Amino acid sequence: MTGRDEVLRRRDELARELAELQFDLGGLAYEMAVRDHWRLDVLVRRAARLQEIDAQLAGAERLARVDAGGPAGTCPACGALHAHGAAFCSHCGAALMPISISS
Repeated sequence: MTGRDEVLRRRDELARELAELQFDLGGLAYEMAVRDHWRLDVLVRRAARLQEIDAQLAGAERLARVDAGGPAGTCPACGALHAHGAAFCSHCGAALMPISISS
């Protein structure tokens, strides 16, 4: 499997997970509304997970559009794939290139 195939597989996997999380969050909110018993801590936790997957999906979609034939490598900090020319990891924010400080 090529790097591009892996990115596309991961993108599809994340898209499915995102759709499922959105469906579940809507159902959870509905059930709470019907019972008039709101648990904001539960909703916030589920929404945070949804945001995390959404951000990962956005990163995978960016990588899928890279014209240079796929990802350039993986982040040394978290292992996420990154595109050619990326200075920072889109997943964790770690520097991907050495930073030189000139005086």
